Amino acid sequence: MAASPALGSGRGRIRARGRIRARVAVAGCAVAVCAAVAAPATAEDDAAGRKPTVVLIHGAFADGSSWNGVIERLERRGYPVIAPANPLRGLATDSAYIASVLDHVKGPIVLVGHSYGGAVISTAAAGNSRVKSLVYVSALMPDKGESGQTLAARYPSELATATKAVPYRAGGGVRGTDLYLERDKLHRVFAADLPAGTARLLAATQRPAATATFSEKAKVAAWRQIPSWFLVARQDKTINPRQERFEAKRAHSHTVEINSSHVAMIAHPQAVTDLIVKAATATGPARPSPAANPAGSRARAESRPADTAAAWVTAGAAALLLGGGALLVGRRRRRRPR
Repeated sequence: MAASPALGSGRGRIRARGRIRARVAVAGCAVAVCAAVAAPATAEDDAAGRKPTVVLIHGAFADGSSWNGVIERLERRGYPVIAPANPLRGLATDSAYIASVLDHVKGPIVLVGHSYGGAVISTAAAGNSRVKSLVYVSALMPDKGESGQTLAARYPSELATATKAVPYRAGGGVRGTDLYLERDKLHRVFAADLPAGTARLLAATQRPAATATFSEKAKVAAWRQIPSWFLVARQDKTINPRQERFEAKRAHSHTVEINSSHVAMIAHPQAVTDLIVKAATATGPARPSPAANPAGSRARAESRPADTAAAWVTAGAAALLLGGGALLVGRRRRRRPR
């Protein structure tokens, strides 16, 4: 029996509604894919629910206790923290030692360096995939082939007028020269915004740095591959603030500036802690792009495969959504009476 025109048109409407529902479902899936790709992951915790370990490296004339105020604040926020002793014997020796310390840290790492410690972390982090962020606090940030001396020659500071050289002897007949800050100049050049009594304690407990810490040239620069954050101390007389700005700009670092002497982690521990937490929690677009790898654009493209894949998925989902909408409009137009 032939279907009546009314029955036939009713079945046609049912089929049309079914096709519309299917297309809407496909479009909804596309939207869901876009949303899933766009949603940022939480970087503060790793897959096992642990926060990254913050490793704090002090510079010349200081020790691990210079980070005490920062350590207290980070631990209150649940971060595991260590502040190993920097040997201060030379860039190659010191960075090798700190790299060996990192080998025994489990999970992701945020590596922080103050002053000469910045040069150390730039070398120690090279090739370590667990170092997710580098943080520089009024620090040296040499490129390959640079040293503290070559950077200071471009951006002079008052440090050269405040140090004294003292010969030393070590086992096996080793001899060398240590640099100390003169006690009556440490307050003005190193820690001007600290109380005079605190500056006297720093002068009495300072750890000397061998001349090799400033003269040895860097052989690698990890900040070219690892995102970095930089705190510029505007009142710094140990490292010229113009040098700090130059280093941060060259590395494409996320940069903050504060009114501080060279020892910002002592004088302004909250500001330093805030910057470290930003480095620990940044994801996706919030992470600064590392400086261009000298190997060229191919290395840059290969360093962000997840971002590239995400871009293709997002684009495909958008095309699916738009294509489904265009098809639906076209079908509706063809059904209109002429």
